[in-house]
Amino acid sequence: MAACLSPTLPRQTIHRRRCWTPKPPSSPSTATYNQRHRRRNIGTSSGAISARASSAAAVAQGLDADDFRHPLDKQNTLLLKAIPGLNDIGKALLGPVSEQVMVLQNIGSSVLVSENQLPELHQLMTEAAKILNTEAPDLYIRQNPVPNAYTLAINGKRPFVVVHTSLVELLTRKELQAVLAHELGHLKCDHGVWLTFANILTMGAHTVPGLGMVAGFLEEQLFRWLRAAELTCDRAALLVVQDPKVVISVLMKLAGGCPSLSDQLNVDAFLEQARSYDKASSNPVGWYIR
Repeated sequence: MAACLSPTLPRQTIHRRRCWTPKPPSSPSTATYNQRHRRRNIGTSSGAISARASSAAAVAQGLDADDFRHPLDKQNTLLLKAIPGLNDIGKALLGPVSEQVMVLQNIGSSVLVSENQLPELHQLMTEAAKILNTEAPDLYIRQNPVPNAYTLAINGKRPFVVVHTSLVELLTRKELQAVLAHELGHLKCDHGVWLTFANILTMGAHTVPGLGMVAGFLEEQLFRWLRAAELTCDRAALLVVQDPKVVISVLMKLAGGCPSLSDQLNVDAFLEQARSYDKASSNPVGWYIR
């Protein structure tokens, strides 16, 4: 399913190949919901969702990340961990000054959700975190016309999720909870660290003379991992909302929805569109484009 914020994120990130990119987040380590899912096509997104959750299943107590982590996520995470020095480089690039800037900008330009501030949204986050057996992060609502949401886990600090007001207006409450659960999935599975490193490493490496080829290699590895991680987080969303059509509806609205058309959108028609995409892209050229 993937959005944006202010501090200012340079445009040269692992998402830069996308044909459409919303106004980038201000933080170099921000992983956005609308951006991530824009890069994934509707065939792989909605089709995979439908196949993964044909019926609602009871959520077990004491849920662990590996209970729902996608096999491709596990495989690609191991490949990332095998890259020498990746963790150390990422930690070095994300220093205390960057951390402080991001925290202060959230506090200064967003509304922090709590029991006394937007309690309905607070309840959606609390409930999703309980189902996924994880601690609820800070949730901020930020004024922005681009429908988006993103999460960030800063080393040693409380993680947070930011949701744009336009996304709140676009989605139903259940759909919004699916988005929150998706972001929680990244935190539950410790994706936030890798997402942070992915953006910082590719941006930093491309600015150092002679490291272009290295950056390109890292970018391919990180992008392959990112797509796999999205499958895991779609599973997290399904565990919380227990209805695949809710998650598919989120993808549909991000692809081409607006508040004035929401009551006319048809999930079944969107699924048929996804199936036609799968069929049209089944040849070698289509597979490469996907």
